[in-house]
Amino acid sequence: MSDNTAGRPHGIHWLALVLLVLVWGSSFILIKRGLTAFNGTELGALRIAISFVALSPLLLKHLRKVPAKKLKYFILSGVIGNGLPPFLFAYAQTVIDSYMAGILNSLTPLFTLLIGAALFGVRTRWVNVLGVFVGLGGAFGILSVANGGEINNMWYGMLAVAAAVCYATNMNLIKQYLSGFSALTITPVAFMFIGIPSLVYLLGFSDFTGKLSGSREAWEALGYIAILAVIGTALAMIIHNWLIKQTSALFTSTVTYLMPVVSIMWGVADGESFLPVYLFWIAMILTGVYLATKKRSRTGSGAFFVKK
Repeated sequence: MSDNTAGRPHGIHWLALVLLVLVWGSSFILIKRGLTAFNGTELGALRIAISFVALSPLLLKHLRKVPAKKLKYFILSGVIGNGLPPFLFAYAQTVIDSYMAGILNSLTPLFTLLIGAALFGVRTRWVNVLGVFVGLGGAFGILSVANGGEINNMWYGMLAVAAAVCYATNMNLIKQYLSGFSALTITPVAFMFIGIPSLVYLLGFSDFTGKLSGSREAWEALGYIAILAVIGTALAMIIHNWLIKQTSALFTSTVTYLMPVVSIMWGVADGESFLPVYLFWIAMILTGVYLATKKRSRTGSGAFFVKK
């Protein structure tokens, strides 16, 4: 499916992009706060379950709009785009700093291009491929110097990279197979397939209710997770999916240009150590993103999906 139906970004689209930058750039410090009382599995499940509950009023109305033959794409979108990343980021941040997770998340546009070219027939130029290698080189560089370059920290950093791959795959899935549905349909239906299992896990197989008993710290952590889930996941995903449909997967993925700035500001304010050498690797990552997302047509349309 061509992305030619998506018009040039207008003021409302840029406003939505900035809102996503602020909301998602703040997500990593909220994850850090949630991890003070809950483990990675509990935090991921809580984030998904609370998001699902917040979206459930929309479910009955919009589920009927989905034909059975399209359900598989909603399941894939739910699992890949909304199910795996909360767990991957939660486990990553048990070791790496919150701002580091935000920086690594900025690789999403690179993987959007890479996956689009490999699986969805997106045409690329040599400069876009060069951008992928430059950006990935920057990611490897910042992971190698962070915390003394310990291998264990690098592996946990790769979990954040894997989350970026999931986001990029989901962007391509939505643009390619779900562009005929509104964001208010895509988001709650996709969450249904991961929200119910998350609730079952929390209520039947976890000890999160026990942690809440008599623990002020746990309730505070739950509050941060609730903010993350309702605003940073449920509401933001509706805006995100709407923006993909209105513009392009690649334009939407550029939210990650400024997200690291927000996550770094939160991290430094919270006492996390930021080394000046990181600026070089961050610049390398963003240069790679710029090259990878460089327009590939003379029309200036910025269209992303061009079938081979």
